[in-house]
Amino acid sequence: MAESGLDYVKIGEVFRFAKTVGEVDVTLFAGLTGDFSDTHINEQYMNERSSLGTRIAHGALIVGYMSTVSTVSIAHIIHKPGLTDFPVSSGYDRIRFLRPTFLGDTVTVTYEIESIDREVGKSFAKMEAINQRGELLAVGTHVMRWAKKLSDAANSQVAN
Repeated sequence: MAESGLDYVKIGEVFRFAKTVGEVDVTLFAGLTGDFSDTHINEQYMNERSSLGTRIAHGALIVGYMSTVSTVSIAHIIHKPGLTDFPVSSGYDRIRFLRPTFLGDTVTVTYEIESIDREVGKSFAKMEAINQRGELLAVGTHVMRWAKKLSDAANSQVAN
């Protein structure tokens, strides 16, 4: 019997991803994105000109960690046989950066399923990123869309 992946998504489920932000993470992210702002790559500038006193990680890097935990949240579902749909990120709503993330911080992102809209095929999760001191760094909502798979007939035509 074919099922939706949403049948396996449960309100209240919590998933986590943790990572210590290192020099390499920030440098490679700057290279990948082209964001070479002094706030991220120039320690002297931040020591002399910023009240923070040191470099900070890119906010978009923290959103990347949010993306990672969204992937963790579906890993136990996506390879189940007979699913009629598959998950794709539909976006991140109301992302807010509340505190800077410093190099050396260990960021833990919590992803909690808050609601499911079966009619439109979406699940919604609250995300929170905290550091090792328990300080809230960033928040947001993730929207996961469960897209319909191609029919078996369409799949066999594509293969030929």
